[in-house]
Amino acid sequence: MKKWLLILITSLIISISPNVYAVVELNTATQQELETLHGIGPVKAEAIIEYREANGGFKSIEELGNVKGIGSATLESIRKDISVWNPYWKKY
Repeated sequence: MKKWLLILITSLIISISPNVYAVVELNTATQQELETLHGIGPVKAEAIIEYREANGGFKSIEELGNVKGIGSATLESIRKDISVWNPYWKKY
């Protein structure tokens, strides 16, 4: 009985964990993924996507501050939850 209870609890923790530690990639995220970020609703998510498409993607996390509606407080509150990667960048 204890063994099954432990397996059940472990399974629940594993199924929840990916959502807790997910990092949103600014250059590939969908609107729904962007909306999972604290303080980012549908309007800001759409603004991020429009900026990304108009400017060829983000080159740094700081560039997110150029998006209308994203202030320094919002940027700092989501910094740990976002990343910027461009598949066309070459590694040297």
